[in-house]
Amino acid sequence: MKEITEIIKSFEIANKQGLKTALATVVNVVGSSYRRAGARMLVTEDGMLTGAISGGCLEGDALKKALLAIYENKNKLVTYDTTDSDDAKFGVQLGCNGIVHILFEPINKEIENNPIALLKKIISERQEAVLTTFFSLEDKNFQIGTKYLINKPEILENTQTAISSELEKSSKQDAISVLENKISISKDYKLEDKTISSFIEFVKPVISIVIFGAGNDVLPLVSLCNLLGWHATIIDGRRSHATKERFANAGNIFISDAENALENVTIDEQTFFIVMTHNYNYDIEILRQLSQIDCRYIGILGPKKKLYRMFDELSEKGTFIDESQKEKIFSPIGLDLGAETSEEIALSIVAEIQAFITNKNAQPLRLKEENIHS
Repeated sequence: MKEITEIIKSFEIANKQGLKTALATVVNVVGSSYRRAGARMLVTEDGMLTGAISGGCLEGDALKKALLAIYENKNKLVTYDTTDSDDAKFGVQLGCNGIVHILFEPINKEIENNPIALLKKIISERQEAVLTTFFSLEDKNFQIGTKYLINKPEILENTQTAISSELEKSSKQDAISVLENKISISKDYKLEDKTISSFIEFVKPVISIVIFGAGNDVLPLVSLCNLLGWHATIIDGRRSHATKERFANAGNIFISDAENALENVTIDEQTFFIVMTHNYNYDIEILRQLSQIDCRYIGILGPKKKLYRMFDELSEKGTFIDESQKEKIFSPIGLDLGAETSEEIALSIVAEIQAFITNKNAQPLRLKEENIHS
């Protein structure tokens, strides 16, 4: 999601400078590739690149293709095929032994729901959404591009390129199914003598990390969240600690006592909580409140004996945390990386949350026999 945010920022800067732009999107991958479908990169006519569609091997050639799309004001699909292990003839040294299809779309700012406008819509609202992009592997001159953004109950349409009513009906039904199933798909549609391919992408809201605590050990954690494009919220009762000067990269900073700490927090499936105030009374009150709400992850800094003490005291006061509720509590928080410094602890915490989000076991990749990406 950070990639999309940076692309939008770069587009707005280029727009103010009067520069033309094109959006490059990986719409299909066969075999091994550094980036998967949905990776994006913005190219300006003066050669600036924001985002990435590969590990750096495609960007040079992609720049040329993007500039051509801008010059001709026409969507273009480019295929990089290195399955024959002869990368050199492409001049891109992919080295991944895969086929990558990339769609280049010049952005017309006059079109209300152009691809960048649809991306901005996704960023501005904390809603799950589906983005549908059409392309043709058969006819390189017929590239529809990014067409629909669907988030219940709204459907936004890029009207720059028209499609048939048959394709519109079928693809919208598939997009709604993707929204319900929460899994991106690729699908081909047969229309008369043509096959139209699509990438129907399920997009989640930005990850929201709510951190209770504003000590020095929170500083590197917020920096890592910012690096990943996660939205960090700081909540602490100390005015001297919870300041914008200390946490310039935090999205929100709230000064609050423990009893009212959740008043300004929006909670959804992309919200994750970290408790690290180093104040036992504050922590146990936060745990009491979090145990009573519907959330997926509660990370608490400190040893297990502290957690067990909290469970016992809460139970004595009438708040019993059952086994299903305990399943979402991660304490001690973080992966076992041998972390000691605040920076290492922040890395451990972020790594655990990332593994939790992607439902991975955080094992070394060299022990994995199947493909890295399913």
